[in-house]
Amino acid sequence: MFLLSREVRFAVNDNDDAQLSAGPTNSFGGFPSLTGLGHYFSLEAAIAGEPDRETGCLLNIKQIDQMVRQRGIPLTADFLRRGQRDPAELLRSLYLTLQSAWPGSELRSLRLRLSPFISFQILSTEHPMVRLSRKFEFSASHRLHNPKLSEEQNRALFGKCNNPNGHGHNYVLEVTLAVQAPRPLEIPAVERIVSTTVIDPFDHKNLNVEIAQFKELIPSVENIAMVIHRMLKTPLETAGAKLAAVTVWETSKTWCEYSE
Repeated sequence: MFLLSREVRFAVNDNDDAQLSAGPTNSFGGFPSLTGLGHYFSLEAAIAGEPDRETGCLLNIKQIDQMVRQRGIPLTADFLRRGQRDPAELLRSLYLTLQSAWPGSELRSLRLRLSPFISFQILSTEHPMVRLSRKFEFSASHRLHNPKLSEEQNRALFGKCNNPNGHGHNYVLEVTLAVQAPRPLEIPAVERIVSTTVIDPFDHKNLNVEIAQFKELIPSVENIAMVIHRMLKTPLETAGAKLAAVTVWETSKTWCEYSE
C-alpha cells in the first residue's frame, strides 16, 4: 500500500483576500500569506492509493494543494467568521469536505496543526473521533544498563549509552487524546495534568536514580514512553479524557510511540 502525505500551509486573514485570485508566491511559508493578525494553519493530508503507471505518482501534489485550498480555505474562513472556535469541529468539517476530493484514492488521515505544538487529527478508521496532540519537553539523564549482564556485556550492548555517569537528552513528549464531541477537556487542563504528573517529576532528573519506575526498568525511550502512558492514563481518565497514545522523542532522529 502507498500512503502519500502532503502538508498545505495557509492563512485566513481578516478581510477578503486578494491573494487568492493570484498564484502562490511562497507556498513554503504558506499561501495565502499571513497579513496582520490573521490565522495561520497547517493541514496535513495522508492519501492512500496506487501510483499512476505513466507518471509513477499516486497524485500530483499540486492537485492536493489545489483541493485543500479550494475547499478548505473558504470553509475555514466561514467557520471563523461565524464565531466558531472548536478546532475539532473545524477538522471534522474539513475531513468531510475533502473525503471525496481525490477520486480513486482514499483520504486516510487529516491533521490540522494550530501551532508546532498543538494538532488535531482524524483517522479514517476512527471518524468522527478526533485525536488531540499536545507537545511538551523535559531534560533528563539516564544510563542504559542491564544489571543481569556483566559490565563488558553492557558496554558491548549499549556502547556510549552505558556510560557509568549517564548522559542527557532534551526529551520531547507528545500526549495524544481521543476526543469525542463535545471535547471533554480543555488544553490548559491537559497541560496541568501532564505537567504535575510527568514534567515536574522528570525534568532535570537522573531517571535511573530518581524515578521509582526505573529502579528495575531500563529507561530506554521505549520504556519511558510506556511509563509515561501508564502514569497519565488514570489522571486523564479521571478528568474525563481518554489517552490514545504517548510519543517520546529522545533526539530528532529517535522516537517511540506507545499505546494500549
